[in-house]
Amino acid sequence: MDIAIVSAHELTPDTPAIARELARGHRVTVYTRSRTKVDGVEHVPAGPDVELSENDLLPYIPDFSAGLAQRWREHRPDIIHAYSWSSGLAAIAGSEGLDVPVTQTFHSHYDDSRTPAPVRRLECAIGRRARAVIAACADEESELIRMGVPRRNISVVPHGIDVERFRRQGPAFPRGERPRLLHVGHVGAEYAVHALRAVPEADLVIAGGDDQSIERLRALAGEHGLADRVQMLGMVPHTAMPKLMRSVDLVLSLPPTVPTGTAALEAMACGIPVIASASGAHLDSVVDGVTGFLTRPDRPLEIAHRIRRLLGDATLRTAIGYAAADRARSRYSVERISMELLRVYEKTCA
Repeated sequence: MDIAIVSAHELTPDTPAIARELARGHRVTVYTRSRTKVDGVEHVPAGPDVELSENDLLPYIPDFSAGLAQRWREHRPDIIHAYSWSSGLAAIAGSEGLDVPVTQTFHSHYDDSRTPAPVRRLECAIGRRARAVIAACADEESELIRMGVPRRNISVVPHGIDVERFRRQGPAFPRGERPRLLHVGHVGAEYAVHALRAVPEADLVIAGGDDQSIERLRALAGEHGLADRVQMLGMVPHTAMPKLMRSVDLVLSLPPTVPTGTAALEAMACGIPVIASASGAHLDSVVDGVTGFLTRPDRPLEIAHRIRRLLGDATLRTAIGYAAADRARSRYSVERISMELLRVYEKTCA
């Protein structure tokens, strides 16, 4: 099978890994605006050679789709998989007249209150036009049905993780003697800061965020007298995340909406217990009380109770860590997710 993967916005961490896995038995090409030296990734020039938000990409989609059309007329793929609504727009236009099925994955938060109305209309149109739409979790499947995507066209395939890189054994960053918590990403990190007030024995590390969000969180920590217990790391390279995760006692992932839940999965694969918001993909991946804990992010005392319970019980922490690593490896490995995607492709092409 000749598989074309389209990512106009940016490559997610699992995209190259899944492409490599699919390429073991198929021809796979990833088309993106980003200049990259990753094997199997083809650069399609469109707009300035800088990272752009999806909304800022819109004026350059015609150029991107024209570049795709030129390449696909020369070498027609058997199936196209578009990641994000901007990629879907370009893929549908670029494949016009080629009779190639388009499979769509949305990287949105599927939250009507935060999605601009024009984008939501585009997502609805793309979802109905695509031959198959892949949801990352059951919550997203329900949202796609509400958007008007036929249920028969939807397949639930979660995001995969590299379980060889994210694993229990391996090097870790140095750390002090105090219990150490990690929140990955700035969205929802304020809930972790509030919870820290009720866990005086622990420190909190926050990875991710731009200058504005970092200053906001730093100010919040200062307001509550936590400045010396909250460390802002800023953007951490994905290649360094396994070392960072293995250096902490617990990982918190508390965004209100969770389209993929990748951070929680990667922590689970490292054998680190997770306290996650009871939303979106977390509801599928985190088995409450077995591989981690689920909680409402706006309940800091409940989060703090979970933290203290895990920090105070090494046996429970170890048991949850082993169960989490086993679930991540058996259900969310890139190898398994690639096989599930391939079944969707084959069904779509049949």
